[in-house]
Amino acid sequence: MGTALPFTIFAVFGWMTVLGVPIHQMSVTGLIIALGLLIDNAIVVVDEIQADIQHGAEPLPAAIKTVNYLRVPLLASTATTVLTFLPIYLLPGSAGEFVGSIALGVILAILSSLALSLTVIAALAARLLGRSPSPVQPPQRPGAHPSGIRGKILRFLSKPGAWWNEGLSVPRLAQLYRGSIGRKVARPLLAIALTLANPLVGFIGAGTLENQFFPLLDRDQFHIEMEFATQTAIEQTHEQVLQARDVILQHDNVAAVHWFVGESAPRFYYNLSGDRENQPYYAQAMVQLKSEDGLEPLVQEVQAELSDLFPSALVIVQKFQQGPPFDAPVEMRIYGPNLNELRRIGMEVREIMATLHEVIQVRDDLSEGQNKLALSLDDEQVRQAGLTNTEIAQQLDAYSEGVTGGAILESTENLPVRVRLNSRDRASLETLSSLDLRPQQSQDRGFRPTSALGEFELVPQLASIARRNEQRVNTVQAFITAGVLPSAVLSPLQERLAAAEFELPPGYRYEFGGEYEEQNTAVGNLLLFVPILVLGMVTALVLSLGSFRQAGIIAGVAVGSIGMALLSLKVFGSVLGFMAIVGTMGLIGIAINDSIVVLTALTEDAEASSGDPTEEQRVVLRATRHVLTTSATTIIGFVPLLADGDPFWRPLAIAIAGGISGATLLALYFVPAAYILIKRSQSKPAHQRSVVTSDSKLAVR
Repeated sequence: MGTALPFTIFAVFGWMTVLGVPIHQMSVTGLIIALGLLIDNAIVVVDEIQADIQHGAEPLPAAIKTVNYLRVPLLASTATTVLTFLPIYLLPGSAGEFVGSIALGVILAILSSLALSLTVIAALAARLLGRSPSPVQPPQRPGAHPSGIRGKILRFLSKPGAWWNEGLSVPRLAQLYRGSIGRKVARPLLAIALTLANPLVGFIGAGTLENQFFPLLDRDQFHIEMEFATQTAIEQTHEQVLQARDVILQHDNVAAVHWFVGESAPRFYYNLSGDRENQPYYAQAMVQLKSEDGLEPLVQEVQAELSDLFPSALVIVQKFQQGPPFDAPVEMRIYGPNLNELRRIGMEVREIMATLHEVIQVRDDLSEGQNKLALSLDDEQVRQAGLTNTEIAQQLDAYSEGVTGGAILESTENLPVRVRLNSRDRASLETLSSLDLRPQQSQDRGFRPTSALGEFELVPQLASIARRNEQRVNTVQAFITAGVLPSAVLSPLQERLAAAEFELPPGYRYEFGGEYEEQNTAVGNLLLFVPILVLGMVTALVLSLGSFRQAGIIAGVAVGSIGMALLSLKVFGSVLGFMAIVGTMGLIGIAINDSIVVLTALTEDAEASSGDPTEEQRVVLRATRHVLTTSATTIIGFVPLLADGDPFWRPLAIAIAGGISGATLLALYFVPAAYILIKRSQSKPAHQRSVVTSDSKLAVR
């Protein structure tokens, strides 16, 4: 069985190379997830061959018999597992790009495992297990016996009855288990009710699970965004971020602060958007810590300090997040035709958001104004001067922004030369008022100063007009305290909106964005494949088992394993996020593998399939080692992800490991009990028949 692991890993990397799939963290994580699955098929094959050899069969016939017997159930279990991970691999959008390689690694691993188990592993098992009844046999030569330390080691390893030769056995526990199997056979309805109780509790408790799309990341860094008034010069922004830098460096755990003024920081982390540029009022910082200890309290403390230091600025201090990027954890988009109405509605929503306890900053697209210098023209004076509004605008633009007056050659590059007023004159209202303007069509008229044509005045205007899908939109964003789940803010916001009887005028609508939208989009894309997944699994199960009723038993195991996954998330205090949903979908194919093996064993055994309770108990006891071993190896495969404690992988590992634990009980108790009930229902009409003979003819009544 140990040979299957390296062979399968090499096969997976080989397929990835052939398919041109890059090997990175996510694909390696897929292999970690598949570690426990890699040897499941090999365990079943080797165990079956060993059992036949111990019952007196020759190695080669035992291997051939095992392959012929197991190829259909193993193919069915592999197909169902591939079908459950296939939607994850085909998931569109940024979420699919993020987790798709995980599913691809699992799919390639289990396909390689099936091929190797039915060929290489079966042949090796027949050859090695057929040499002697004992896996380790000390060499014996005529007239010579091993002596010394080597001899003691060999005698110890070949000790009859040792657990490393014949498997671990606990007689008292085995007796209790055998008794429970007997009671289950006698009372199948009670067994079904008891085994389905825990999944039912999981479904009931699912509504109380906290919801989070992707968890925040605990690392020795966090980032800061500061946004001042739009008229702030870059020199002023630079001075203020230096003050902020001094405040941040006062914390003992801070090693360095790197500021980027006027633009976003380079994408030093994969899901930072980095789309801000040429904005002198904006700055972003990356804070490097000495260790990740106390990260969350430090982020909250820095947020409070900078908000107090710059009360007029928008200061956002955040931990790094996992998964696809979004601008703000909580967003509300308001669509409509009129900008003034959109701005009014946005201000109303901002007031409601600001009352939420966990909201630290709120911003929207239309509340930020920008004062512009406008020239209010006197139409009579403009006509007397022989000018037009267009000519006045063109000449003022030439004075302030400049015109190309020539070019200079520097090395091999031709650089244009722009001629305009110097910076001091451009900033002087007196200079702008005294600029001479001249008609372009008439050369006999003299210049007129700007002040003779009108007056300059400051006019408030919107800094920007946002559009989404070709519609005007006002996006109101709420930034929340570090460590608080967005769902814990969105739900109270919806309640406050309902309590305030918030309604939009005709022609206006709103929707929620942020994490809520990302999760709904990703889950919706994932659920698009559910009909195909169900159809494929039903087809595979019916073709392999030859019965719709037996396929229904496996479907019950699949549903029960989902309930156990939800119960595990609740017991271990995990969140119900995208990775937990991905793990639950992948769990379905993994969880039913053991049930398929047990159900196939019951069906293939002539005496057990006839309804004999004793034989059914014997078949289940024989399949128990398959089920327990494969379940244990699969769960152990998730130990690295559970031990790491990463909040990103923890929900996925808990969902799969917990679901498989429950599926083990379902395979050993629910499946045989349901099979017994089906057999009893099929044989009931036959018990109601009586056969009598009369005049050498059979009469059936």
